[in-house]
Amino acid sequence: MIHLVLAFGILLHVLFWGAGLALLATPRAWRRFWPVLIAPAGLALQSLVVWAGAFANFPGTNRYAWWSEIVPLVLLALGGRRRGWRAATGDVGRFGLVFAIVAGNLAVLILPLWFASRGLTTISLGSCDAADYAAGARVLQEFAHADRGGFLGLTEVVRVMSVDNFFDFWLRLNHFTPAALLALNGTIFGCAPHELVSVLAAVLFAATAPVVFWVSRAVMRYSGGVSLFVAALYALSPIGWYAFGHAAMGQLLAAPGIALVTWAGVALWRVRLTWRHAFAWSGVLAIGYALLLGGYNFILLVCWVPAVAYAGSLVLWTGAWARFARWLLAMIAPLAVCGLVFAARVAGLTERFVLFQTYDFGWKIPAFTPEGWLGMVSGPELRAWSFGGLRWALTAIVVAALGVAFVRAIAQRRRNAWTAACLAVPVLIGYEYLESRGARLGTNASYDAYKLFAVFYPELLPAFCWWVTLRWSRRLSEWFAVVALALFVLAFNAVGSGMIFWRLCRPPLIVDGELRQLRKVEAMPDVKSVNLLVPDMWSRLWANEFLLRKEQYFATHTYEGRLNTPLRGDWDLRAGLIAVKLPGEASRQITAHYSLVNVRDVRTLRAEFGEGWFAEEQLRGTTERWRWSGATGALRFENPHAQPLRVVCTLDARSVGERDFDVVLADGRVVRVHAGEARAKIALPSMTVPPGGSTLVLRAVLPVAPPPGETRALGLCVFGATIEVQE
Repeated sequence: MIHLVLAFGILLHVLFWGAGLALLATPRAWRRFWPVLIAPAGLALQSLVVWAGAFANFPGTNRYAWWSEIVPLVLLALGGRRRGWRAATGDVGRFGLVFAIVAGNLAVLILPLWFASRGLTTISLGSCDAADYAAGARVLQEFAHADRGGFLGLTEVVRVMSVDNFFDFWLRLNHFTPAALLALNGTIFGCAPHELVSVLAAVLFAATAPVVFWVSRAVMRYSGGVSLFVAALYALSPIGWYAFGHAAMGQLLAAPGIALVTWAGVALWRVRLTWRHAFAWSGVLAIGYALLLGGYNFILLVCWVPAVAYAGSLVLWTGAWARFARWLLAMIAPLAVCGLVFAARVAGLTERFVLFQTYDFGWKIPAFTPEGWLGMVSGPELRAWSFGGLRWALTAIVVAALGVAFVRAIAQRRRNAWTAACLAVPVLIGYEYLESRGARLGTNASYDAYKLFAVFYPELLPAFCWWVTLRWSRRLSEWFAVVALALFVLAFNAVGSGMIFWRLCRPPLIVDGELRQLRKVEAMPDVKSVNLLVPDMWSRLWANEFLLRKEQYFATHTYEGRLNTPLRGDWDLRAGLIAVKLPGEASRQITAHYSLVNVRDVRTLRAEFGEGWFAEEQLRGTTERWRWSGATGALRFENPHAQPLRVVCTLDARSVGERDFDVVLADGRVVRVHAGEARAKIALPSMTVPPGGSTLVLRAVLPVAPPPGETRALGLCVFGATIEVQE
């Protein structure tokens, strides 16, 4: 229940922030439609306030968030007075069904969170962006711009291009607005960032439906009923659910921003443009640009594509170049103003593209064929339906429906068909280019292709639904065919998103209770710096977020702003199945799988799995983990001291059946141990670990073979290994 209460509380909070600005920013001729702007305006305004607070060097949103609530209150008073409270209330009622879609979508999005965890937490299908956003949120929530303590000022680790501290990394290069929204709303609702990421991602996705409705209604000029259908289809689409499942908040913010820029661009071309029209639309454009600059600032280079394709193609047809020049000026002027406000974001654009060329971000995502344009793909990987040639049957249906609709529109000279083409074709060209580039070079360019497709989806989807115009025919059979296809498409989207829903109920990645216990380390005054020896990136990034007040060092490159450097920390924060125990307070067990080891102690050593082990496995929904060896498996030791150390190794392990193992100890001695099918402690003899590197090798006495239902030849299953250093 707390998940739903928080989600709807944040949604209402965003709407409160946006209502006044939407009333003031909506052009006079469109003023009764101001509710479509509420959510984007609220998000943009919250981002702007946190941006101002950061540059004013305020000590985080925890100190000024409640005072900032005066800003939307004043704007609401001004906007309500301008429009009239009775008229404004009536305007909201006109969009009741649209906001019903928002509420229903948000409720369904939140359910997997409730099934995955009774308490507030963050989940993911595989992306680690959530932990990155949460780290930025803590920076903006708890620190001032000038703070350089702990991790924030660790230049050696956090340097990215021209940025040498973690705070400026968020202001200049990383996705600022998602972190800002987490910080401000986290303060207001008393939530830590790790409790808020997935909930806020759900709010961002659900709140885009009114903008999709409005692109359908105002740009494509569909009827109200058809526009509601398109908005509902967007809410059901696996393309959006995939972004929510990966907590891709930057993408979810860019989508409505681009849609507003497109709407304004098309509307400005459709009127006899004067400076009054340009000024009237500057507010809508500024809201769109603010969302883009604060989140996906690099998308600015292509955000004009649909609008320029529309206006540019018409100017080529009519030759109205002077009109086109005025149109460009009206589009650019608000961007110039926003660029001055977000100057640091503009300055970081070049460096951001250098990073894109340097790192192959993301992962491979299957390419969409025409049925995928309408969201008819399977979750949770967005793969095409493969059984029985279904993919090609669906593609044939979509292509045939769109083809007939466009041919008929050309024959009947319907101008909106050209609008649909301008919204869709340029983006599809870019999408196909990125897909082909990724296939040719073997890179993750398909990830970039999906992102491009997804941020333009509020415009693409109405264009791809052009087949709904076939219902205008007087033939009853065609009307029924359109209705049947609409229900068919909705059903396939529901199934695809339902598969994502099911996976999220037992998510591959979650901030569980054990991971949250790492916050204890930040409260330890004697722990000044740590080496994050945490194998998986998800846990390592969350450990970074939980320990921002400590200096941190990484053995591997972990996302941007977390470089691998020499491990200069005084303590090792270790995670995994191997625990090193030193006498006294030199080692501390934080949880079953996380421990601190003082690397300055004269008895310290490091231990890790070596050759011969399969990947770590975990029982979903629990902290139970294990790792299987093959016929042999090694443990590696690193003794940094000049003198040998005496250690005792105890294994918590079992085997497939009754089995003996020869153990080659670090000092060269060989002993034989027995492992049964039941889990038990296996104590190895005390051994001497020499200076430098050494190994302990477990070798099955008899050959191992795959057990029934397995393809791996399994030897020993280790649930934990304790390396105790003796006095």
